[in-house]
Amino acid sequence: MTSPVRPAARRSPLLVGGSDLLGANRLLVEAITGTTDLVEAVHASILGWPRRIVGLSPKPVTGGIPGLAYGGVRGITRLAGNGIEQVLRLLPAASAEADRIPPREAFLAALNGVLGDHLHATGNPLALTARLRIAGRSLVLDREALAASHPLAAPRLLVMVHGLCMNDLQWQQGGHHHGDRLAEELGFEVIHLHYNSGVSIAANGREFSALLQGLAETWPVPVERIAIVAHSMGGLVSRAAIATAQADASPWLARLDTLACLGTPHHGAPLERAGDLLQKLLGTNSHSAPFVALGGLRSAGIQDLRHGSLHARHPPLPAHVRAFAVAASTQAQRADGARRDVRGDGLVPVASAFGEHEDPALGLGIPEQQRLLVHRTGHIGLLAHPQVHARLRDWLE
Repeated sequence: MTSPVRPAARRSPLLVGGSDLLGANRLLVEAITGTTDLVEAVHASILGWPRRIVGLSPKPVTGGIPGLAYGGVRGITRLAGNGIEQVLRLLPAASAEADRIPPREAFLAALNGVLGDHLHATGNPLALTARLRIAGRSLVLDREALAASHPLAAPRLLVMVHGLCMNDLQWQQGGHHHGDRLAEELGFEVIHLHYNSGVSIAANGREFSALLQGLAETWPVPVERIAIVAHSMGGLVSRAAIATAQADASPWLARLDTLACLGTPHHGAPLERAGDLLQKLLGTNSHSAPFVALGGLRSAGIQDLRHGSLHARHPPLPAHVRAFAVAASTQAQRADGARRDVRGDGLVPVASAFGEHEDPALGLGIPEQQRLLVHRTGHIGLLAHPQVHARLRDWLE
């Protein structure tokens, strides 16, 4: 039995320790200088109308007194930020218990979902790195360490993979946790992937595959079985990990027998496609063009949701891996049980969650008996729905 996650103290801080504050300071400096760049670009676009009249392109910056003012704002901001950073480096880092404060973890997960690729590229301390965790504690993939910390380790592993802007602690919803219940009923050891959902799906898939291989090699007892239950983007990350393992002939894949996806946008999410369209429309007007940069702030992970899969097509799942899919609809079930005109869960259409595609070659081909459509339920509601739990138990038994 793993120890429960410590409940958050009242008014728990979102950021604790010097490294958290250091990362926040860097983001603040980037936000102020970035906003200054945007304002100057709009200003320069407005001032450039005489040049457009004679067929010349406007200058990208203002120049003159306005240019000095904008440059002064950027210079003072960076100078102040550097000074604050020197002070913050003297503060102690956050303790290991900080990873078990739910409000902090939720804040970092959301921040990384939106800006995670930028945080990673700039070396920001707030960037999350992929790791395996149990009850909020990171696993050290060393056989002796795992044997000491898990003397009653089970040979059947259930790996839970969270979605965009979420974290492993958020599988607990309203007193229910699919993984913990399945562990009690079916004898699984529940392990969570905690990852930076703003990084590309392909990159997270490679990290996940490497972690599963390390887990299979260092688990204290021989691994008999691996099953994956994934929510939302987590299903795409899991499929990317499987694709990586197929390409690399990773031995862990032979132990995987089940992939169950809850609300996964296998063929994309409309909201991200709308965001991409808006970004393109902004670029069609000279005065709105500077705002294209704002649309570009959407992380690589979010932009990958435009069409759902990797940039390259996923290979079919291995024949020995059974795939299951759960979709949700906010509507009540039709009297005739038909699916026509059924809306999705508010984020993911039903057809996308089931992996259906008008081109059969691109569909996942999940049999009807390996699907579940839950009505009057939203995207997050899948994490606590009793019908979902009952079907997962049947599929994993």
